[in-house]
Amino acid sequence: VSGECTERCGLHINEDHFLVEVVDPETLEPVDEGEDGELIVTPLSKEAFPLLRYRTRDISNVIYEPCKCGRTFARMEKIKGRSDDMLKIRGVNVFPSQIESVLVGMKNVSPHYQLIVRRESFGMIQDLQNSIKHNLHTVLGIQCKVSIVEPMTIERFVGKAKRVIDLRHEKD
Repeated sequence: VSGECTERCGLHINEDHFLVEVVDPETLEPVDEGEDGELIVTPLSKEAFPLLRYRTRDISNVIYEPCKCGRTFARMEKIKGRSDDMLKIRGVNVFPSQIESVLVGMKNVSPHYQLIVRRESFGMIQDLQNSIKHNLHTVLGIQCKVSIVEPMTIERFVGKAKRVIDLRHEKD
Protein backbone atom coordinates (compact mmCIF):
# COMPACT_ATOMS: atom_id res chain seq x y z
CA VAL A 1 0.00 0.00 0.00
CA SER A 2 2.81 2.42 0.87
CA GLY A 3 6.56 2.75 1.11
CA GLU A 4 9.13 5.07 2.65
CA CYS A 5 11.56 7.28 0.71
CA THR A 6 15.01 8.52 1.73
CA GLU A 7 13.47 11.63 3.36
CA ARG A 8 11.69 9.38 5.91
CA CYS A 9 8.80 11.78 6.46
CA GLY A 10 5.89 9.42 5.98
CA LEU A 11 5.03 6.42 3.83
CA HIS A 12 4.13 7.29 0.22
CA ILE A 13 0.73 5.77 -0.58
CA ASN A 14 0.51 4.13 -3.99
CA GLU A 15 -2.56 6.18 -4.91
CA ASP A 16 -2.69 4.75 -8.41
CA HIS A 17 -3.55 1.36 -6.85
CA PHE A 18 -5.13 2.20 -3.47
CA LEU A 19 -7.71 4.68 -2.20
CA VAL A 20 -6.96 5.53 1.43
CA GLU A 21 -9.44 7.25 3.75
CA VAL A 22 -9.03 8.39 7.36
CA VAL A 23 -12.15 8.06 9.51
CA ASP A 24 -13.25 8.30 13.11
CA PRO A 25 -13.02 4.67 14.36
CA GLU A 26 -16.31 4.92 16.24
CA THR A 27 -18.54 6.78 13.78
CA LEU A 28 -16.69 5.89 10.54
CA GLU A 29 -17.15 9.52 9.47
CA PRO A 30 -14.19 11.22 7.71
CA VAL A 31 -11.88 13.23 9.96
CA ASP A 32 -10.33 16.59 9.09
CA GLU A 33 -7.11 16.63 7.08
CA GLY A 34 -4.10 16.02 9.33
CA GLU A 35 -6.25 14.55 12.11
CA ASP A 36 -5.57 11.02 13.36
CA GLY A 37 -8.10 8.33 12.59
CA GLU A 38 -8.48 4.78 11.34
CA LEU A 39 -7.11 4.04 7.89
CA ILE A 40 -9.61 2.58 5.42
CA VAL A 41 -8.10 1.08 2.26
CA THR A 42 -9.80 0.23 -1.05
CA PRO A 43 -7.59 -1.56 -3.61
CA LEU A 44 -8.30 -0.10 -7.06
CA SER A 45 -6.46 -2.60 -9.26
CA LYS A 46 -6.91 -5.91 -7.45
CA GLU A 47 -8.88 -8.38 -9.59
CA ALA A 48 -8.79 -11.79 -7.93
CA PHE A 49 -9.87 -10.69 -4.45
CA PRO A 50 -11.56 -7.29 -4.55
CA LEU A 51 -12.07 -5.37 -1.31
CA LEU A 52 -14.16 -2.28 -0.63
CA ARG A 53 -13.32 0.02 2.25
CA TYR A 54 -11.18 -2.45 4.19
CA ARG A 55 -10.84 -1.39 7.84
CA THR A 56 -7.16 -1.75 8.73
CA ARG A 57 -7.73 -0.82 12.40
CA ASP A 58 -4.48 1.19 12.15
CA ILE A 59 -4.51 4.72 13.56
CA SER A 60 -2.58 7.30 11.55
CA ASN A 61 -3.20 10.34 9.38
CA VAL A 62 -2.51 11.30 5.79
CA ILE A 63 -0.29 14.17 4.63
CA TYR A 64 -1.26 15.61 1.24
CA GLU A 65 1.52 18.17 0.73
CA PRO A 66 4.34 17.11 -1.64
CA CYS A 67 7.33 15.38 -0.07
CA LYS A 68 10.85 16.86 0.02
CA CYS A 69 11.92 13.96 -2.25
CA GLY A 70 9.71 15.38 -5.04
CA ARG A 71 6.96 12.75 -5.02
CA THR A 72 3.42 14.12 -4.98
CA PHE A 73 1.55 11.05 -3.72
CA ALA A 74 -0.09 11.44 -0.32
CA ARG A 75 1.86 10.08 2.64
CA MET A 76 0.66 8.34 5.76
CA GLU A 77 2.40 8.97 9.04
CA LYS A 78 3.79 6.20 11.22
CA ILE A 79 1.07 3.98 12.73
CA LYS A 80 0.28 5.35 16.19
CA GLY A 81 -1.81 2.44 17.42
CA ARG A 82 -4.79 0.28 16.60
CA SER A 83 -8.42 1.25 16.89
CA ASP A 84 -9.22 -2.14 18.42
CA ASP A 85 -6.64 -1.42 21.18
CA MET A 86 -7.66 2.20 21.67
CA LEU A 87 -9.14 3.21 25.00
CA LYS A 88 -10.84 6.49 25.66
CA ILE A 89 -9.94 7.65 29.17
CA ARG A 90 -11.31 11.00 30.34
CA GLY A 91 -11.78 12.02 26.69
CA VAL A 92 -8.21 11.11 25.68
CA ASN A 93 -7.38 8.36 23.18
CA VAL A 94 -4.91 6.03 24.90
CA PHE A 95 -3.04 3.26 23.07
CA PRO A 96 -1.15 0.46 24.83
CA SER A 97 1.70 1.03 22.36
CA GLN A 98 2.15 4.55 23.79
CA ILE A 99 2.52 3.16 27.31
CA GLU A 100 4.95 0.52 26.05
CA SER A 101 7.07 3.20 24.32
CA VAL A 102 7.41 5.02 27.66
CA LEU A 103 8.35 1.87 29.58
CA VAL A 104 10.86 0.65 26.98
CA GLY A 105 12.84 3.88 27.34
CA MET A 106 13.09 3.71 31.13
CA LYS A 107 16.07 2.26 32.96
CA ASN A 108 15.29 -0.63 35.34
CA VAL A 109 11.74 -1.04 34.00
CA SER A 110 10.66 -3.96 31.86
CA PRO A 111 8.14 -3.42 29.06
CA HIS A 112 5.78 -5.99 30.58
CA TYR A 113 2.67 -4.30 31.84
CA GLN A 114 -1.04 -4.67 32.22
CA LEU A 115 -3.66 -1.94 32.05
CA ILE A 116 -6.64 -2.19 34.33
CA VAL A 117 -9.28 0.38 33.46
CA ARG A 118 -12.38 0.78 35.60
CA ARG A 119 -15.00 3.26 36.45
CA GLU A 120 -14.57 3.92 40.13
CA SER A 121 -14.50 6.95 42.26
CA PHE A 122 -10.83 7.88 42.43
CA GLY A 123 -11.91 10.76 44.64
CA MET A 124 -13.17 8.38 47.32
CA ILE A 125 -9.87 6.47 47.29
CA GLN A 126 -7.88 9.71 47.39
CA ASP A 127 -10.02 11.00 50.28
CA LEU A 128 -9.46 7.74 52.22
CA GLN A 129 -5.72 7.90 51.56
CA ASN A 130 -5.55 11.53 52.75
CA SER A 131 -7.61 10.74 55.83
CA ILE A 132 -5.29 7.85 56.81
CA LYS A 133 -2.21 10.05 56.23
CA HIS A 134 -3.70 12.82 58.39
CA ASN A 135 -4.67 10.44 61.22
CA LEU A 136 -1.23 8.77 61.18
CA HIS A 137 0.44 12.17 61.35
CA THR A 138 -1.80 13.14 64.26
CA VAL A 139 -1.04 9.95 66.22
CA LEU A 140 2.64 9.42 65.26
CA GLY A 141 3.82 12.96 64.59
CA ILE A 142 5.50 11.94 61.30
CA GLN A 143 4.46 12.14 57.65
CA CYS A 144 3.82 8.73 56.04
CA LYS A 145 3.27 7.60 52.50
CA VAL A 146 0.02 5.61 52.26
CA SER A 147 -0.80 3.24 49.41
CA ILE A 148 -4.27 1.79 49.00
CA VAL A 149 -4.13 -1.67 47.41
CA GLU A 150 -6.76 -3.98 45.94
CA PRO A 151 -8.68 -6.17 48.41
CA MET A 152 -7.08 -9.55 49.14
CA THR A 153 -3.65 -8.54 47.78
CA ILE A 154 -1.91 -8.46 51.16
CA GLU A 155 -0.82 -11.90 52.32
CA ARG A 156 -2.95 -13.48 55.06
CA PHE A 157 -1.11 -15.26 57.89
CA VAL A 158 -2.21 -18.15 60.11
CA GLY A 159 -1.36 -17.26 63.69
CA LYS A 160 0.66 -14.10 64.23
CA ALA A 161 0.40 -11.63 61.34
CA LYS A 162 3.59 -10.15 59.90
CA ARG A 163 2.66 -6.48 59.78
CA VAL A 164 6.09 -4.84 59.27
CA ILE A 165 8.52 -5.27 56.40
CA ASP A 166 11.64 -3.20 57.09
CA LEU A 167 13.47 -2.42 53.85
CA ARG A 168 15.71 0.36 55.22
CA HIS A 169 18.90 -1.72 55.00
CA GLU A 170 18.38 -3.01 51.44
CA LYS A 171 20.61 -1.66 48.69
CA ASP A 172 18.89 0.28 45.89
